Amino acid sequence: MIGSYHNVFRLGTALQDIGFWILNDVVWRKVNPMPNFRGRRFTNAHETLIWAARDQKSRYTFNYEGLKASNDDVQMRSDWLFPICAGPERLKDEGGRKAHPTQKPEALLHRILLATTNPGDTVLDPFFGTGTTGAVAQRLGRRWIGIERDPDYAKAATERIAKVKPLSASALEAQPSKRAEPRVPFGTLVELGILRAGSPLYDERRSIKAEVKADGTLAVPGSQGSIHRLGAVVQGKSACNGWTFWHYERGGVLHPIDKLRERAKAELGLTKLPTSPLIAAE
Repeated sequence: MIGSYHNVFRLGTALQDIGFWILNDVVWRKVNPMPNFRGRRFTNAHETLIWAARDQKSRYTFNYEGLKASNDDVQMRSDWLFPICAGPERLKDEGGRKAHPTQKPEALLHRILLATTNPGDTVLDPFFGTGTTGAVAQRLGRRWIGIERDPDYAKAATERIAKVKPLSASALEAQPSKRAEPRVPFGTLVELGILRAGSPLYDERRSIKAEVKADGTLAVPGSQGSIHRLGAVVQGKSACNGWTFWHYERGGVLHPIDKLRERAKAELGLTKLPTSPLIAAE
């Protein structure tokens, strides 16, 4: 849902009152907001988007890796900078007037749909207006349903979307999500012999050395546990991603054990066998 200060707080309250779980609010900061001609208030230069799931346990789509890659490998933040809809993108009626007073920029919907949907998904917009959601959804290979009670808006949306050509399947290929990949526990690497019990693992600077145990745990003097728990303990932290913290040595060079998961997936028939010599079993 999206709105300005006129209604967004009421919308957020109503969503929570009927059990929806708010995942994020996103601030769309407008590059070129309409000025406040009367000079009695701040220029209204943003709108707020509410991203919510049906309840706290709902499964939802979030294409984290693709968003991060598109943002120069930096996590996408919840403040977005886009211009308001203007120029050739702005639909006009037969009299040359704006066809819709609050037409959203396609760039905004592009990011929303890439972030929260996949090709082939169906997107519902119950306040369709002049069809920005439908136009972007069609271009991005999503199905769409639009509901609009104003016949002039519906006509403008229909004519607009009829001109949109979907992108090719190759252009829509997204960076795969790690969450969607098959899960391979660290103990499987030991069971398959990709890492043998007794092998040493190190942190990136070689300042910490741990030993791989037969049960798939790691040990340092005085402590033993999973790759994640032990990684946190040796750093004095509450949590750690052991797959990127611990490194194995090949040819005198350290590599994160995350690379070895690809070998395990191949041996389990979950992916094709990788060709990199860095992840070959000894």
